[in-house]
Amino acid sequence: IEKLGAVNMMAIDQFDELEERHDFLTTQRQDLLDAIEATGEAIKRIDVTTRERFQDAFTAVNEHFQQTFETLFGGGRAGLVLLDETDVLESGIDIIAKPPGKRLQSIQLLSGGEKALTAMALMFAIFMYKPSPFCLLDEIDAPLDDANIGRFVEMLRGLQDRTQFVLVTHNRKTMEIANRLYGVTMEEPGVSKLISVEVN
Repeated sequence: IEKLGAVNMMAIDQFDELEERHDFLTTQRQDLLDAIEATGEAIKRIDVTTRERFQDAFTAVNEHFQQTFETLFGGGRAGLVLLDETDVLESGIDIIAKPPGKRLQSIQLLSGGEKALTAMALMFAIFMYKPSPFCLLDEIDAPLDDANIGRFVEMLRGLQDRTQFVLVTHNRKTMEIANRLYGVTMEEPGVSKLISVEVN
């Protein structure tokens, strides 16, 4: 009894406090473990859904890209290729294009005008999959010759019912499809004036 020392009269109260703290921390730990498990399950579900949606979108955009490419080039073939099909969410995408009369090649090997048309075909393919109510195009037709401008204008006409396009352009053929034209003129030196014309 002498070795045990004096009796701690507060031992029961201290035990109750420590037990209550232990129960609280145990509950908190279990809540954290449950939250981690639930988050892991949510991430798995999101990953599966994201893969499915990406694959669906990729397939649809690829089909539209083939159509828009053929329309803008007057033939040929084009497609999108996943660089790593095992991990579609982290994979890069390569653009393969074959303008009429040329062999199938990467977009990097095309001329400047062909690259511009291919980029337009991809942009319009995305618009066909997921139309936007509004689109601003700044000098997009600048690298195109007259024959390509005609096909570009026809493509715009086909998309006008779903999307409102605002075009910055100097090309007369592109201006002809507009409902309203805005221009800047300088009647007096150093004084700019905005002019608008509504085309019926």
